[in-house]
Amino acid sequence: MIVKTLLAALVAGLIAGVFTTVAQSARVVPIILHAEEYEAKEPATEQPAATEGQQHSSLEQPATIGDILAAFSPITPAYAHEGEHEDEGGIMFGMSRFSGTLLANLVTGTGFSLLLTGISLLIGYPITLRNGVLWGACGWLAVHMLPAIGLPPELPGFPAADLHDRQIWWVATVLLSGAGLYLLVLRPEILAKIAGLAALAAPHVYGAPQPADISSPVPAVLGAEFAVAALATALASWIVLGLVSGYINDRFLKSA
Repeated sequence: MIVKTLLAALVAGLIAGVFTTVAQSARVVPIILHAEEYEAKEPATEQPAATEGQQHSSLEQPATIGDILAAFSPITPAYAHEGEHEDEGGIMFGMSRFSGTLLANLVTGTGFSLLLTGISLLIGYPITLRNGVLWGACGWLAVHMLPAIGLPPELPGFPAADLHDRQIWWVATVLLSGAGLYLLVLRPEILAKIAGLAALAAPHVYGAPQPADISSPVPAVLGAEFAVAALATALASWIVLGLVSGYINDRFLKSA
């Protein structure tokens, strides 16, 4: 039974990854490319040597925990910068930008699906077609929406606080949000629900790290449009993941 459940999680994650790639290319990537037009127009005054190779340094740093966490972002940077450094053979192993994004989303979707399945097994609350939307919505809230209250999705060219500080705050917020949702949704005790609300509020009371300078060449309205599109795409992907997981689990349960 465990093997079938894990196989179902893998299949659901792959399907969700394909859906995410299509949704991103339709709704999110065009906004990123539009924002890069403003970023390219920013005048280079003090450092004329900072050219194309440095404009997107956040995408070209050595592999760190930030690169790992970036894979779990609703936006994959690889396809967002399609066409950049094409003469170098794509983002890795000679693949195109779209192929790299698809691969990243497949890995991310599979990881989210295995995580969701592991949590369901741990708490004894299986994912079914009936509650798949609830599972997907809770995953979206914990990983995307609640952290976005303090650290919304950012376009290229937008100011940001120190990467290490943002990583720590994001991880803490995801963990506290997941625990808080569990206490609110699945625990009937009043004290548990109060503790759940406290866990949801704690990282936001503490406050997310913010940049000292918020000036940006990218219009704020474009950043807001991007945040909405990114969160909406992530929500749809999580709903698809929950429904597909529930459907496959129901089929396996019936045949067992």
